[in-house]
Amino acid sequence: MAGVFRSAHRRIRSSYSKILTRRLWRRHCSPSQSTIISTSLFIRSVVSAANPKSPFDAITLRILRNEIEYQSDYAPPHLPAMRFNSFSVEDRPGMQWITLKGKFGGTEDIKIEATMFDGCKSVPKLGDDSDGEEDLRLHSSVLVDISKRDGSDYLEFVCSAWPDSLEIQKLYVLKRDRMLSRPYMGPDFRKLSGEIQTEFREFLAERRIDKELAVFLHEYMMNKDRCELIRWLATVKTFVER
Repeated sequence: MAGVFRSAHRRIRSSYSKILTRRLWRRHCSPSQSTIISTSLFIRSVVSAANPKSPFDAITLRILRNEIEYQSDYAPPHLPAMRFNSFSVEDRPGMQWITLKGKFGGTEDIKIEATMFDGCKSVPKLGDDSDGEEDLRLHSSVLVDISKRDGSDYLEFVCSAWPDSLEIQKLYVLKRDRMLSRPYMGPDFRKLSGEIQTEFREFLAERRIDKELAVFLHEYMMNKDRCELIRWLATVKTFVER
């Protein structure tokens, strides 16, 4: 199952990311009127001047620099959190997921893997002046592994993180040392009785895997999405400069 989940890491970026990158060739058709950029060392490193090889390179580099400056000033990335409640956060720049690790009760190890935004759905925009407009609710896939230190089987929850909720999609019981060729993986969690669903939601909530985690992940991924976009723009810019 872990392999299936991790295939989500290679999916196309979310609509949020697409919207940002599509602006690249539509914005700043003339030289920027502002020469002020973020004082962040990271931002300064990606907007260094270069000598273009052709007029097309000059236009491309100008657009890239202006876009980096715009993205940096519009919503400057900040240093990501290193902890959430009792969990430590592991994030590798350039990767599309993060890992949280923690313990519970002295006998359990918990590992949470969350993708960057890999889906979305449209919802009616709230407010009297919405006039039928819609908002996007961004989605992240979350894999929760809870294991006992005695080496026995472990539980794996496949979840969906929305801006204000964490939904359990699947629940598996997996073996550490071996996997049957065609194991029975259990029923769809959403088809279980309401009482069982409630109990497992409380089981996760006791381990601080709940709505609060979903909110944290969305805030974290919004910032990571911005960092990865600026990093990607900088990589393209460096290629054109060479």
